[in-house]
Amino acid sequence: MAFFLGIDGGGTGCRAALADADGRIVGQGQGGPANINTDVEGAAANILAATAEALEGTGADPRDLIATLGLAGGTITAAAERLAGLLPFARMQIVNDGVTAARGALGMQDGILAAIGTGSVFAVQRGGDLRQVGGRGFRLGDEGSGAVLGRTILSLAIRAEDGFADMTPLLQHLLEEFGGIEGIIRFANGASPADFARLAPRIVADDDPAARQVFDAAVADIRHILTVLQADAPLPVVFLGGLGPAYAARLTDWPQRAAMGSSVDGAVLMARQMAGAA
Repeated sequence: MAFFLGIDGGGTGCRAALADADGRIVGQGQGGPANINTDVEGAAANILAATAEALEGTGADPRDLIATLGLAGGTITAAAERLAGLLPFARMQIVNDGVTAARGALGMQDGILAAIGTGSVFAVQRGGDLRQVGGRGFRLGDEGSGAVLGRTILSLAIRAEDGFADMTPLLQHLLEEFGGIEGIIRFANGASPADFARLAPRIVADDDPAARQVFDAAVADIRHILTVLQADAPLPVVFLGGLGPAYAARLTDWPQRAAMGSSVDGAVLMARQMAGAA
């Protein structure tokens, strides 16, 4: 019996779903972070752990699986090639998690995906032609993401302590929490995107002037991205990710639509399409 594996992996964890030849989900699993832009070997271990959990009781062999992996960092060719060498699957394709999220959310319908969580990625689909943009990592991109919000608020706290920005209660609290400027620097030197992103819920929910400043700037970034993707033919927008609802509430410029399915659903569909089973 043929089995198809879909993997959705990001900065905070990964999910696996195993489907049979009819597309029925027969197993699911979870694992740790799977961002191949920051840790290929760790991502491979977590993908294999999630896959093993999904295969339990099915009799499927990972060496026989047809797999699609939608991963943070999936656009980085060298990282994808290294990962492929660490996985046992019979056939696989590795794409950015924005591609699988868009396929799951939009199906084959026209629309725009804004997936904003630890990282961020966007996609636009017209007439079945899917184009993914963004997803470049929080050092160079990932606009509006939790990692960028966290990094920005900590940078602003340092600037406020130096007298280059207005001090606010939130910034003062962060300085005390991290142990001053040196503590923030120590944290940042070893912090992962997920570590920075843990500050994001406090930013989007706080009325502190610094929090509003950071989130307002992020909303403006996302609005610009969506405006460019809309081009001359307005499309509905699907917001996904842990921060998706916060941006959806602020960005009501265009019609919004609920997702048809998840990123792991999109990965399973793409795995089945690889074999002509969907």
